[in-house]
Amino acid sequence: MEVLRDLAACPRPPRGAVVTIGAYDGVHLGHRALIAEVRQRADRLGCDTAVITFDRHPAMVVRPDSAPKLLTDLDQKLELLAETGVDYTLVVPFDERRSHESAEDFVHEVLVGCLDTKAVVVGHDFHFGHSRRGNVALLTQMGGELGFDVLGLRLVGDEAAAYSSTRIRGLLQVGDMAHAAALLGRPHEVRGQVARGDARGRDLGFPTANVEVPAEILLPADGIYAGWYRRPDGTTHMAAVSLGRRPTFYEAAESSLLEAFLLDFEGDLYGERAAVQFVTRLRGEERFDSVDALVRQIDADVQATRAALAPA
Repeated sequence: MEVLRDLAACPRPPRGAVVTIGAYDGVHLGHRALIAEVRQRADRLGCDTAVITFDRHPAMVVRPDSAPKLLTDLDQKLELLAETGVDYTLVVPFDERRSHESAEDFVHEVLVGCLDTKAVVVGHDFHFGHSRRGNVALLTQMGGELGFDVLGLRLVGDEAAAYSSTRIRGLLQVGDMAHAAALLGRPHEVRGQVARGDARGRDLGFPTANVEVPAEILLPADGIYAGWYRRPDGTTHMAAVSLGRRPTFYEAAESSLLEAFLLDFEGDLYGERAAVQFVTRLRGEERFDSVDALVRQIDADVQATRAALAPA
């Protein structure tokens, strides 16, 4: 997959492109169904395939006070899009100027001018452009004038509802990792840098990696999880993951801390970029009356992690 970041240097694929547009936060199974349709149409038309997405969620600019936390950062989103087999992903910078761009101007500049679009595949409720004035009807009208077809698909889902990033966020916020993973097509993963903490885990006999996750990324509900820790070299380790405010030691904390205890590992992790996958929520966060009681529970959590991650 070729990543395009400069509209002025767009390739205008010689065969034209079948395109889909959206924030694509999480690149979940609903997104993948749209991209599968893009690829099928491109095969029939003899075109390339392209995803148009943004360098940040548009809500972060348009309504920052109520913008959703993200399921993926941009790098992870691009990795997941590459897995779908698309030829291009165009990352459009979304800033104040772009937020005031009309839907019509977006079509002319990006769809026609940059990608020579032959077909557009989006969800039936897709909106874009200033004040969300653009929709499938407008795309269809402009496509008739400019030479591209438009398909507005009903979103795929299960018996409960359509797959959506909003639905997945709700599941993560209550710690329903299995259901969230079923919609994502993988366990929820966050990334950040390992920072030095107060070394309390080491004092307890369970040294942890304190992973600083950017504030805009969604963490699941506080609690203890069985998960995986991936190092920059690609190696993965079972991890008992604590996410919370450590009430045994602190009366109050401003924010939750993500700590991962890597099973069967010894070494220095400070400063490295880590990826933490949440597989199963073992229990909620608790306050213990003594350090000994906490240590006994951590040991039980480690054993529960082994059991949860053991091959079937």
